[in-house]
Amino acid sequence: MTAKIIDGTAIAAAVRAEVAAEVARDTAAGYRPPHLTVVIAGDDPASHVYVRSKGRACIEAGMTHETIALPADVTHAQVIEVIRRLNADDGVDGVLVQMPLPSQVDAQAAMAALDPAKDADGLSPYSLGRLLQGDAPMPPCTPSGIVEMLRRSGIDTQGARVVIVNRSMLVGRPLAMLLSNRGAGANATVTVAHTGTKDLPSVMREAEILVTGMGQAHAVTADMIRPGAVVIDVSVVRIPDATKKAGTRLVGDVDFEAAREVASWITPVPGGVGPMTIAMLMKNTLTAARARRAAR
Repeated sequence: MTAKIIDGTAIAAAVRAEVAAEVARDTAAGYRPPHLTVVIAGDDPASHVYVRSKGRACIEAGMTHETIALPADVTHAQVIEVIRRLNADDGVDGVLVQMPLPSQVDAQAAMAALDPAKDADGLSPYSLGRLLQGDAPMPPCTPSGIVEMLRRSGIDTQGARVVIVNRSMLVGRPLAMLLSNRGAGANATVTVAHTGTKDLPSVMREAEILVTGMGQAHAVTADMIRPGAVVIDVSVVRIPDATKKAGTRLVGDVDFEAAREVASWITPVPGGVGPMTIAMLMKNTLTAARARRAAR
């Protein structure tokens, strides 16, 4: 058995094209384009790369965007003030606060200060509460991207045993909520595993759908995967590689080449989950713009 590849790049391109078509339809009807503002603080190189990618995605979707870059020594009060200003700005439809924030900024308080109607990343306390109730209008981008990948690949989650090796609020917990909801593309039986899980390899082998977000290069070997399982690798880890010009390459948790001989479907790294996160951000921004317009 050689696993089929879940091409996150292609699926994300399809989602983004659909969003762009909807934006074009709305602007042709006389509405202004949706606007996304990203707030980033500090000098983390990876975060700045992600933010630039989000800006390009907005342009391609026909949206407008702004990046507010704050210094690494920004105070908590200054971050809250920026968020409150964006909440009050009627020209802003979606706001994303790029994580991580500097240590002196209370990230939870910052997300709590965000207007839920503008929470494009779906991570404010209100948004997560709606997710728990099963009716989040803008679910967190990475988890909803994973669900979208499964759905568009024709992978049936109904009654499936899912094991998620990640308990973060960014991925594991919201993904568990999405997949355990009633309805199409969900209705799964979900186990959330983590560093405290006893005999983790045995738990992973129970999964019909295995989602890993450990952040440990090649930690998941082929013998940890149930034959025929679907494998979704969320992690992106940079490792040394002398054959590459940069001297490094990106891999995930899963030993990809070995795992693809056991799994039925598998995501590559890069080109798997990553592109879906930005695609779903574009979708959420459009949703926010339409909801705010309807509420006026």
